[in-house]
Amino acid sequence: MRFYGTTPTSDLTYSDVFLVPGQSAIHSRMDVSLAPGDGTGATLPIVSSNMNSVTGPRLAATLARRGGLGVLPQDMHLQDLDEAIRWVKAQSVRFDTPFVFGPDDTVEMALRQVPPVDGQGILIHDSTGEYLGCIVASRLRTALGDAVLGDLLHGSMAALDADDVDGPRRAFDLMTEADLDFAPVLHHGLVVGTLSRKSALRSTLYDAAVDAHGRLKVAAAIGINGDVAAKARALAAAGVDVLVIDTAHGHQDGMINALKTVADLNLGLPIVGGNVVTAEAVRDLVTAGATIVKVGVGPGAMCTTRMMTAVGRPQFSAVLETAAAAAELGAHVWADGGVRYPRDVALALAAGAASVMIGSWFAGTTEAPGTLQADAAGRLYKESWGMASTKAVQGRFDRLDAYELARKTLFAEGISSSKIYLDPLRPSVEDLLDMITSGVRSSFTYAGATSVSDFHEKARVGLQSAAGYDEGKALPVSW
Repeated sequence: MRFYGTTPTSDLTYSDVFLVPGQSAIHSRMDVSLAPGDGTGATLPIVSSNMNSVTGPRLAATLARRGGLGVLPQDMHLQDLDEAIRWVKAQSVRFDTPFVFGPDDTVEMALRQVPPVDGQGILIHDSTGEYLGCIVASRLRTALGDAVLGDLLHGSMAALDADDVDGPRRAFDLMTEADLDFAPVLHHGLVVGTLSRKSALRSTLYDAAVDAHGRLKVAAAIGINGDVAAKARALAAAGVDVLVIDTAHGHQDGMINALKTVADLNLGLPIVGGNVVTAEAVRDLVTAGATIVKVGVGPGAMCTTRMMTAVGRPQFSAVLETAAAAAELGAHVWADGGVRYPRDVALALAAGAASVMIGSWFAGTTEAPGTLQADAAGRLYKESWGMASTKAVQGRFDRLDAYELARKTLFAEGISSSKIYLDPLRPSVEDLLDMITSGVRSSFTYAGATSVSDFHEKARVGLQSAAGYDEGKALPVSW
């Protein structure tokens, strides 16, 4: 990457810069590869944040099915992490993971998990696990909240036979011919997943991130305290594909010792350490054993670190400096936080990031943990919170006695509750992936780059004023 026209004299964040188009021989945005090449095996440079309100098993599986990587949070108890990793590994690569309810469950219960939109649905199983039928989610929009789901099953809904679906294009054609937007997929009478017409289409465009056994990939985070070696071994035994060693201040002895400990185990897994914002920190963490360094202090939407402590660094400059240092050592960086538009993802990659970690943006999706709620106007949202907030601290240390928990909570910081609204046009994390990758692919074509590494070399970045940034925003109404 090089700057266009001028050299910056201060640190920059994403809104301070823009990409300058260059000569390109690329005919289509689909002619570029978005694989990060960071050793994780992902095919998209998108990683979900290891925040409790962002990444759970369902989101991790959905993201991996489209080529990204979900990082399960360290706040989960070890046995829960083990269970979550194994659950992701058990999910279908070809078909979507169904939302399953019982016939006596109510419409209100279903709507806490699935928004009443086209292209989604729920499956009804009895207490023995036998499949009873399927209800399209849009049907829930007009049903009474206390109605039981079993009463909404009228006749049999068309299903796909897995043996007939020999590829995603065939699945799309079958659904189009049958005028289906959503359908269960059965194999010998057993449900193996669901498909929407859009998800079948997506499978023709995205390549899943899978391990050597053809299972979906998943990452998990651990902290720097306690028996780090035992935790790392346990997650590796559960089948985790990437280990993330995470703490707010990554450039400290505790992180360096934890990295050395895990590296000495020779688990054969990529090791991520962070968070940091300087080249010096990158060199120390890579020397200790990190193959990827997580970059970002304070740019996240739920983070109050900079206002509370004055500590941090504008994210674009942090990524630019640390990525250059990592490249010299044969390592990589993930840009963690501060992205709010597809342009920001493209700029993080231009600065040298291998992948971009997304938090709050993904928190307001169907697949994120937590339940759907509605505000007074009926708009759907999910709750999100910072990982240093009182809510997060109480969850992390819930097994301590009351006195020790009170001590831990006393100096908590960050936002404990924020409403992250579902975009009614993009309620799924897959919808957001479509939007993000479409923008990033176009960024590559403007630069004439065919890969992430090529983009690192060819991207040209200019500086802009606040007015220049505002000029680039579309107007929702006429002036």
